[in-house]
Amino acid sequence: MRTPAGTECPYFYGDYYRGRNQEECRLLEAAPPANHWTPDLCRTCPVPAITRANACPHLVLTASISKTLLGLRRQVKIEAFCTKTNQAVSEPQIGCGECHPLPPITTEGKSK
Repeated sequence: MRTPAGTECPYFYGDYYRGRNQEECRLLEAAPPANHWTPDLCRTCPVPAITRANACPHLVLTASISKTLLGLRRQVKIEAFCTKTNQAVSEPQIGCGECHPLPPITTEGKSK
């Protein structure tokens, strides 16, 4: 569904039927009340970019809300985990490298 920021996100839910205006992020729904989700977090959220770049079914994303250096702004922090290899993924856009390995031409450095 399209977020308030205008990007497609599989975790955003909006119910606008018959005048309702219910919006929520289902990835952040378990956040404590002090760190509740607000629509302004969608502008800087990395989840839509991650899901566009990596559609691996084994990638599990967990999100939390953290404050910036001086505590003036809030941002979404993402951690990724691969259920196939049971390891943390440092680059969620790329993945763990096990499910979708790079073609040999990109790893050799020269074409044949």
